[in-house]
Amino acid sequence: MRDSMNEPGERRLCLIPKLSGTGGTTSFQLKMLSALKERGIATTLDLDHPNVEAALIVGGTRDLLRLWHARKSGVRIFQRLDGINWIHKKRRTGLYHYLKAERANLLLSFTRNHLATGVVYQSHFVHRWWESVYGATNVPHAVVYNGVDLDLYKPQGVNERPLQRVRLLVVEGRLAGGYELGLEHAVAFANVLQGIHAEPIELMVVGDASDEVIHAAQGRSLVPIHWTGSVPRERIPEIDRSAHLLFAADIHPACPNAVIEALACGLPVVGFDTGALGEIVDQESGRIVAYGADPWNLEAPDFEGLALAARTVLSDLESFRSGARRRAEDKFGLDRMVDGYLEAIGW
Repeated sequence: MRDSMNEPGERRLCLIPKLSGTGGTTSFQLKMLSALKERGIATTLDLDHPNVEAALIVGGTRDLLRLWHARKSGVRIFQRLDGINWIHKKRRTGLYHYLKAERANLLLSFTRNHLATGVVYQSHFVHRWWESVYGATNVPHAVVYNGVDLDLYKPQGVNERPLQRVRLLVVEGRLAGGYELGLEHAVAFANVLQGIHAEPIELMVVGDASDEVIHAAQGRSLVPIHWTGSVPRERIPEIDRSAHLLFAADIHPACPNAVIEALACGLPVVGFDTGALGEIVDQESGRIVAYGADPWNLEAPDFEGLALAARTVLSDLESFRSGARRRAEDKFGLDRMVDGYLEAIGW
């Protein structure tokens, strides 16, 4: 992507590293670049640009030497922090994934402790988590939730919501590297919900999954499962509108885009009270219930409690749909997110 078209010499905000793909960090970077351009704020993806006044690290970067030189030259370095990689220590994910996760934690923590002049955490949960593991820092910090374009993610529009059955939706980027557990929980939850709910339940899964993972899930499921694989971002609003409930499958999520996007589309969310979910979903937009065991040790959660809560939502679905949209409008608009980052940076 080329630098935004502004007058030569105007100060610029650098977003690094340059990202691609369908992940949450790529989505964030694209949204920030577009929103900043609309506001007339010059941006670049090149840390060596002569007019860079501040840099925002989106995810992690291995280019620590260039960051150090940039800081020494007066560029202010801000780090956007997600959660800490941890699943690899609790489930067998293979040596490659284990080493990759550990390297990522090392890079992120080194940048936070030695290079960043400011830190932006995605939620209060993430802030507490980093300080509990790596200690407090001496630089300013802020908490800024992720945001979505409320004109794009909205309840109005094409949908294919089933009329004679309940569609439970799971949206994850990739169901691998230990995060297959979210799918296992989704299947178990759907099975229990089917046992106490009068209407038929079906599960829709959005995200990459291997044939092995799909086969294992099909073998455990008592309800039909529809697999979409990975889908383009522009299809997510339609998919969200086609479901009755979103199950937040991740354990200890930092600030999941899938949850915020669902709320904006008027899709109520149900899940366990881990990570930042309790900060995002309120009593009018869904139900977040006690895990009922130790999530840090990946013990089995209280699916019965979650199913009862989900049935409450389903019994008054229109009210919860309105509450979901209202929650997104109040807390998770794109402009609100951009304002938060600019305030943290001091612009």
